[in-house]
Amino acid sequence: MKHIFKEGRSKDSPVLLLLHGTGGTEEDLIPLAQMIDPEAAVLSVRGNVSEQGMPRFFRRLREGVFDEEDLVFRTQELQEFLDEAASAYEFNRDQVVAVGYSNGANIAGSLMFHYGESIKSAILFHPMVPRRGIELPDLTETRVFIGAGENDPICPAQETVDLKELLESAGADVTTHWERMGHQLTEAEVNKSAKWYKSKL
Repeated sequence: MKHIFKEGRSKDSPVLLLLHGTGGTEEDLIPLAQMIDPEAAVLSVRGNVSEQGMPRFFRRLREGVFDEEDLVFRTQELQEFLDEAASAYEFNRDQVVAVGYSNGANIAGSLMFHYGESIKSAILFHPMVPRRGIELPDLTETRVFIGAGENDPICPAQETVDLKELLESAGADVTTHWERMGHQLTEAEVNKSAKWYKSKL
C-alpha cells in the first residue's frame, strides 16, 4: 500500500496510523499528527480502491452503503500491511493508534471490529458503523475518541450513537465530541482529540 513513514522519538513511541477520507491521499492528515503527538512515529496510508479516480479504503454500493465483502477483504489487507510495516520499519506493533477521517475512520473501525488487538486506540472523525450484526472481539484495553457532527449529512448522528454503544458493549472506553459543522473536520475537533490523547494514552 502506498504510504509515508516517519520515525518517532524512539522505537517504542506511539505510531499514528493516518487514514484519509474519500479522495484524499497519504499526505492529507500529516498536519494532524503534529497537532496530536509531534514525537510519535507516523504511518500514513493511501487506500487501494479508486472510486472515479478518488482513493478510498474500500468500495461502497452507494452513499452510506458499504460493500461489506470488499470491506472485510480490505480490512484484512490493511491488517497484513500493518504487520509487514512493523517488521520493515521496526516499530512496536502494540503501539499503533489509528487516526481516521470519514472513509479512513470507517476502515479503522473495521479493524477494531475484526481484529481486536490490531490497534491500541483510535481517533475517529465522522465514522459510521462499519458492520452490523457481528460479534465484536474483546476491546477492554481499547480507548476511542469519536468526533461527530450534529448535522452531518453524510454520517447521521445516530451512526455515532450506535457505534459508541457497540464499542462500549465490547468493553472499549469511548469518548464522543460533537461539532455543528456537518461533515467538515475542524481544527477545534482535532484540538479536542489531542487533549483526549494526552489524557488517555
